[in-house]
Amino acid sequence: MERIYGLIKRRAFYAAVNSWRGLQACFKYEEAFRIEVAVTCLLFPLAFFVAENPVELVLLLGSVLLLLIVELLNSAVEAAIDRIGEERHDLSGRAKDLGSAAVLLTMLLVLITWVAIAVQ
Repeated sequence: MERIYGLIKRRAFYAAVNSWRGLQACFKYEEAFRIEVAVTCLLFPLAFFVAENPVELVLLLGSVLLLLIVELLNSAVEAAIDRIGEERHDLSGRAKDLGSAAVLLTMLLVLITWVAIAVQ
């Protein structure tokens, strides 16, 4: 049992290291991610003043975190496509456009969530 616990603990450590490296890489290479992190730094404290109950707080914070998550996934798709090659290809363009659309829809969700909760 102790051996299993040690394996799990080691795996969790390496997963955390890899995740941190991913966050650093996205911050370093993706301007959109840096902008979204800056917006997150503004909206997170504001959420505690806007929310009137724990559910609203989770919705406000969760929508912003979801935006960061989708941006990370979009950046991963773009990096993988760029790794394949720099030449133009319809499928590569479509994949990048789909990732961008996902980010746009998540931004819309953030906006709708914040406006709906702030207005009431």
